[in-house]
Amino acid sequence: MTLKQLAREDLKNRIFHWPDIQEFREEEATKHIFYETPNTVGAIWCMRPGQTLPLHSHEKADDIWVVIEGTADYYPECGKIVQIKAGDVVVSRAGEKHGMTNNSSRDFIMLGIAGPTPIGFIAHKHH
Repeated sequence: MTLKQLAREDLKNRIFHWPDIQEFREEEATKHIFYETPNTVGAIWCMRPGQTLPLHSHEKADDIWVVIEGTADYYPECGKIVQIKAGDVVVSRAGEKHGMTNNSSRDFIMLGIAGPTPIGFIAHKHH
């Protein structure tokens, strides 16, 4: 069998290079959705020091985070905290609360994949 060589550009809706799609804003954490299907949605989250992704849950969607760079304080429940760092994979099943704050002095980047879509957003407050 002979394989046909393709150019990466021919698969630009299937192959994504995260350094090319990262985006930071000084005023708030930045969520850049790079793909969405009827099943899942993928986003790159970029957070400067002090920026927060508020505590929330998704009624019917799982949310998987892959930490690419940096450390952050992760909130797995109201009033609870644990540090996450580059290399970690964080799984929040449907209904499980999750959020974070970049309390470090360096930028934080993570890849998030969630589904099924639409994922919805239910805000929660730390009690």
